[in-house]
Amino acid sequence: MKNSRIKIKEEGLKLMAIGSPIIATQLMRMGLNFTDTVMAGNLSALDLAAVAIGNAIYMPLGIFCMATLIAINPIVSQFLGARKFYEIGKSARQMFWLVMMLAIPCFFLIRNLDIVMIWVGVTEEIIPIADGYLKALSWGILPLLAYAGVRYFSEGLSVTKPAMYIAAVSLVLNVGANYVLMYGKLGFPQLGAIGTGYATSLINLFAAIVFISFTASFKPFKRFNIFARTKGPEWKYIGELIKVGVPNGISSTMEVLLFAAVSLLMGTLSVKVAAAHQIAINVAATMFMIPFGLSIAISQRVGFSIGQGSMEKARFRGFIGIAICAGVMSLTALLLFLAPEFIINIYTNDVEVADVAVSLLFMAAIFQISDGLQVGGFGALRGLKDTRVPMIVNFISYWLIGFPAGYFLGISLGYGPEGLWIGLICGLSVAAVLHNYRFNKLTKKN
Repeated sequence: MKNSRIKIKEEGLKLMAIGSPIIATQLMRMGLNFTDTVMAGNLSALDLAAVAIGNAIYMPLGIFCMATLIAINPIVSQFLGARKFYEIGKSARQMFWLVMMLAIPCFFLIRNLDIVMIWVGVTEEIIPIADGYLKALSWGILPLLAYAGVRYFSEGLSVTKPAMYIAAVSLVLNVGANYVLMYGKLGFPQLGAIGTGYATSLINLFAAIVFISFTASFKPFKRFNIFARTKGPEWKYIGELIKVGVPNGISSTMEVLLFAAVSLLMGTLSVKVAAAHQIAINVAATMFMIPFGLSIAISQRVGFSIGQGSMEKARFRGFIGIAICAGVMSLTALLLFLAPEFIINIYTNDVEVADVAVSLLFMAAIFQISDGLQVGGFGALRGLKDTRVPMIVNFISYWLIGFPAGYFLGISLGYGPEGLWIGLICGLSVAAVLHNYRFNKLTKKN
């Protein structure tokens, strides 16, 4: 018993050592969007609306590409466990080809998303600014994906602090770049909201250059020969990245689109409800960065165990990680239950908005544990390179159960925002049960 406790403690500390910098990185990457939103809001309501609309359209595409690239994490962690160092370097080189394959079509797609705004019926005066913002963002898609790929590669090898440091510097530089380009300082033209798009692209370029330079010069990575000459794309390796990565990208996108769809439905209820929902969902998204960061660390630990040839270790490390995710989210749930008014007062002084937001925070508290369990379980499965079935599970959970339940309760039966959030709880809870059931089944001794 004592020996088991020591092993649990050691694994928990190891996971937190890997995961804590990832959590910090995720929070600071969220901070980039937060500073863009705040600074655009200080310009005008029109600029703020343009940035919000632009991000809403751009985000699913960006999430899909970056979540696809997370495939490099379990792939290299398994090779590391098996001590196949040559394969690690080759996988990294082929990952760069995948970055190009994703970035080039995305560049042209992002530059033509004004069609979507027209189709959706976005207010006419918003479209030119939002379109300009998206075109500015398009220049940063290649460096963003290059940065993401190198970051996930590094995290797959348990090297997680460099991404945190780069994210911290990026956050500071982003404020300065926004100020210069939005307000036309240092001889630059005044670009308004469009300037935030160019600032984001510049920050992505900075992050990519610094991280690639670090990867090339970091002594422990030298043995992988990452930047050796390559003859071109090798479909055996790219195929593995696509096989693991694309289902992961689709899964993440489905979750993002679920929350986006619920946000749109909130807008049909009233302005106050939409505002309250935005506050509550922002709080929930911030809390979610904790288990999400841990899920990337769980993928690494499970993948490393598989590389070592030990399914028993993979099971042990996976479930320890899932338990920590659930434990952390229990604490966040407690915080939301005990101090909803304090949290809401940070966002708004509007009494009507605050009343609705407080009720939604209670709903958010309920799904905290489900959210932690589903993302932890999904991370453990990703460590096994099992992403296709979890993709199907997410589709069923979010779009065949969660969204219909929310629509039925919130819109059809008239329970409003609380009804819509019950749908979110249902979807996340089903995903939590099924992901953990599958991980248990795949790692259980016959």
